[in-house]
Amino acid sequence: MRNFKLPGLPERTEKPRENGLTMVMDKGLSLRQTLDLVSVCGEYTDIVKLGFGTSLITKDLNKKLGLYNEAGIKTYFGGTLFEAFIVRNMFDDYRRLLTKLKMEYVEVSDGSVQMAHEDKCGYIKELAKDFTVLSEVGSKEAGVIIHPNLWTSMMDKEIKSGAWKVIAESRESGTVGIYRPNGNAHVTLINKILNKVPAENIIWEAPKKSQQAWFIALLGANVNLGNIGTDDVIPLETLRLGLRGDTFKQFTPKNAKENKD
Repeated sequence: MRNFKLPGLPERTEKPRENGLTMVMDKGLSLRQTLDLVSVCGEYTDIVKLGFGTSLITKDLNKKLGLYNEAGIKTYFGGTLFEAFIVRNMFDDYRRLLTKLKMEYVEVSDGSVQMAHEDKCGYIKELAKDFTVLSEVGSKEAGVIIHPNLWTSMMDKEIKSGAWKVIAESRESGTVGIYRPNGNAHVTLINKILNKVPAENIIWEAPKKSQQAWFIALLGANVNLGNIGTDDVIPLETLRLGLRGDTFKQFTPKNAKENKD
C-alpha cells in the first residue's frame, strides 16, 4: 500500500512471501492493541510470535489468535514455552495444545534447556508432519559461545529435519547469540553462517534499529528479520525502502540529484 508515487524504491516481496519476512514480537498486547497493530501494520507483518510463555497468561488468547488469522498473519508461541513443556516431559501435551488452538506454526528451540541435538531434530521432524516449524539456534545465556562450524552444522541439520526457517538467536535484548554484549553484530560468525546456509532460510533476530539497518546493508531490502517490536514494524519497512537516514544512500537511485550544498 503506497499513498503516493516515489520512483526508484527497492522492490519488496509481497505477502505471502518466503523472503523479506518481518517477524514481530507480541509480548502481551491487549485485543485493542492487537486490532490496532493489524489495521496499521498488517501488510508489513508476516508472522507474530507470542513471546516466551506469554500465551499461557494472555487474556482472550483465542480472540487474539483470531484477529491475527483474519489479517493473514501467521502466529506461533515462543520457543521458551516449547521448552517448558519438554522439560516437564509433556511433548505430546504440547502437540495436542497446538492442535486444539489450531496453530499452524511452531517454534522448536533449546536456548534455555540442555537438549541433545539429535533429540531437537527429532522434535522438528515429528512436528513438521503437522505444522510449519521454525527452529531457533543459539543460547539465550550471555557469555555462551558456540563455534561457527557448530552453528552452521546445527542449522543445516535442522533444515534437513524439516524446519521451514532457522532463527538466529539474539533474545529480545539483541545482546547474545549473533550479537556481542554491546549489540554490535558478530560479523565473523554471521559471515561464516552465510557461507554455509542460504540467507533465505534464516530469520535474523534484530530487535534494534542499528541491527536491522546492518542486515539490510548486508543482504538487501528483502532480508528476513525477527523479534521486531510492535512499534517498529513501519519504521523497519521504511529502512527496507531507503526512506530513513540509516539506509537512505544505500537505496538512492544512481541518477538521483546530488546535494552539493
